[in-house]
Amino acid sequence: MRAARLISLVLLLQSRESMTAGELARRLEVSERTITRDMLALAEAGVPVYADRGRGGGYRLLEGYRTRLTGLGRAEAEALFLSGVPGPLRDMGLGDAALAARLKVSAALLPELRDAPETAAQRFHLDAPAWFRVADRPPLLPELSQAVWGDRVAAVRYRRGEQVVDRTLEPYGLVLKAGVWYAVGRTGDRFQVYRVDRFEGVRTGSERFVRDESFDLAAFWDERAEDFERSLLRTRATVRLTPAGLRALRHVADPVALPDALTSASAPDDQERVTVTLPVESVEVAYSQLLRLGPEVEVLEPPELRALLADAALRMNRLYAPDPSQI
Repeated sequence: MRAARLISLVLLLQSRESMTAGELARRLEVSERTITRDMLALAEAGVPVYADRGRGGGYRLLEGYRTRLTGLGRAEAEALFLSGVPGPLRDMGLGDAALAARLKVSAALLPELRDAPETAAQRFHLDAPAWFRVADRPPLLPELSQAVWGDRVAAVRYRRGEQVVDRTLEPYGLVLKAGVWYAVGRTGDRFQVYRVDRFEGVRTGSERFVRDESFDLAAFWDERAEDFERSLLRTRATVRLTPAGLRALRHVADPVALPDALTSASAPDDQERVTVTLPVESVEVAYSQLLRLGPEVEVLEPPELRALLADAALRMNRLYAPDPSQI
């Protein structure tokens, strides 16, 4: 276990000019004290690693040092080819670069490992979009991707509801969530999340921005995802549920909406039904969710959602009603 971590430390420092103990500890999921001990062990083993103190300091390797630990095991080689998901890479305009990289890596593998790409492809396939949703590539995704990879300031036009606003954006990263692309960018001193399909213009020049090295895209997304999901739940539906419907609600409702819905639940009435107010993204989304509950749900508000569910119930009754001529 420790040997693998020491190898990872060397490879991390080889890929970066300098990394602090905190950065290394987060990447390897250990304490900073463990990193300090590991660095001493590397130095004792003859690896030319040293520490710069003060602002901008950190651990680094002697300039020009390269490890000869180039061998890959089968599991590592297969995992490597899983990391390049072809669909999203094509969407970002990186399909050709990814193919070239995969071919170069394949050529460098030992002969007995050169079937790793085919082995991985036959055992894992990513289908990112949710069911019943068509995955359309946002037309400006390649332009935005180029700005992200090049750390270039972008002048963008972005649609917020009925309004289109102009922004100067420092695009830090892209996130693909359930078939929908999002951009994370900084305007002024604030980081915000944008849906890529709502960009109506992206223009970049030669100006580059200096990235905040403390910014962690994955950590930022984890922190903001729940708040962002809540911001999408702009509509509220009030429904009456049977006990079975209440139990099934967790399987159809948005997870972030459940706590509010269960908190609002009334006491059971004389038919053992409870009334809850459920935050939803829209009437259309609520219709597709609640339709799965069938007769276990009755919509009280809003009227348009109540009409949609009532119409669906009427059509189902007609479909399964007995033919009078057969009675």
